[in-house]
Amino acid sequence: MSATPVLSTWLVRRVALALLALPLAAAPGMATTIERVVSPGGIVAWLVREPAVPMIAVDFAFAGGSAQDPAEKAGTASLVAALLDEGAGDFDSKAFHTRLERKAIELGFQADRDALRGALRTLTGNSEEAFDDLRLALTAPRFDPTDVEIIRSQIISSLRRATTSPSEMASIRWWQTAFADHPYGHPVNGTLESVPTVGIDDLKAYTRRVLARDNLKVAVVGDIDAEAVKAMLDRVFGGLPAHAELAAVADVSPRGLGRRIVTGLDVPQTVIMFGGLGIARQDPDFMAAYIVNHILGGGSFSSRLYQEVREKRGLAYSVHDSLTWLSHAPLFIGGTATRSERTTETLDIVQKEISRLADDGPTADELAKAKSFLIGSFPLNLDTSSKIAALLVQLQIDNLGIDYFTQRPQMIGAVTLDDARRVSKQLLGGGLLVTVVGRPDGLMSTSAE
Repeated sequence: MSATPVLSTWLVRRVALALLALPLAAAPGMATTIERVVSPGGIVAWLVREPAVPMIAVDFAFAGGSAQDPAEKAGTASLVAALLDEGAGDFDSKAFHTRLERKAIELGFQADRDALRGALRTLTGNSEEAFDDLRLALTAPRFDPTDVEIIRSQIISSLRRATTSPSEMASIRWWQTAFADHPYGHPVNGTLESVPTVGIDDLKAYTRRVLARDNLKVAVVGDIDAEAVKAMLDRVFGGLPAHAELAAVADVSPRGLGRRIVTGLDVPQTVIMFGGLGIARQDPDFMAAYIVNHILGGGSFSSRLYQEVREKRGLAYSVHDSLTWLSHAPLFIGGTATRSERTTETLDIVQKEISRLADDGPTADELAKAKSFLIGSFPLNLDTSSKIAALLVQLQIDNLGIDYFTQRPQMIGAVTLDDARRVSKQLLGGGLLVTVVGRPDGLMSTSAE
């Protein structure tokens, strides 16, 4: 008797997940049709309608993130995010998850340094219950003691594993060094010392301070019209406080540039993380920096780092770098992993290529190919409802304007070779903070130059 409803739920969930991943053939065209919707209560959302697929994706973000964790209680935001869907209103954790499961509703939250983010995915026919579930999670989370301790123990277990993970260790050391005495220096998930001190009162206080209407960005994509979105916005988010109570976070630049920190760990491969000062998202030179970063190692198989480190020498399986624009610190960050006996050689090649590009800039051919790739590949970011919704939220956070999709090709096309060479010096010439974890033969820590 029990097999039938279980199978039915499984099939519904499989259909829902398939719809979430379904390519949207009209996505590039759709992306130019973004509606700015304002609810009667004044809540704003960006909407892309796609009636051909019977599902709705809602993404949202509250400014704050782990930068709003109380002093000495790093990990509060992460714990809140993990618990918001562990029971809400009259429904304990089991009952709440049963509600989600039986209607194939996907609901999740996560914290990063600058924001607490959430995502809802639902079939259109189940949207009314899905919106109610989201409303309850945001406005009436339970934080039941048993659930808090279960999630806390899971986070602590993850933190213990991180103490023997070279990638985690390199990342934690990089951030702690670059942002000592600043909220960005605290691990988002907290520490083994801080997480046990976070109490239920801390979780409730965080939600009261951070989950508010004035620091909220929302995007909706799918089979829903503007009037229904307006009603949803007030229904889901209208019960939140009007104003967040965020602690001030200072603008900051990474410290330790020119320094190398080596941490010994008995593992087969040595991990290298490097980074320095980036370029702010609102800087007029950002697009030039974005192109330069792509040429250096921003994900393309033709990038200089990929060619020099992997293709020519086989020193690493992958090597990467990216621009990271936090609200209070623009960054340039990259990393790789290699055999211990080749660590010095690998790091030397990485630093040599960064210096070479800083000094000489890209070639005309590199610039042309990078611009073509970045324009042509962008529609891949718009081929599902989930991708579009996430991107629309980020565009709002970055204050890029509702016409960004149509303006982006022109912005890239306008970057000249002189622009790229000038920005290469600015982006890559400021020195690096490098953290190394493993058994690197002959590689020692150094102080800042």
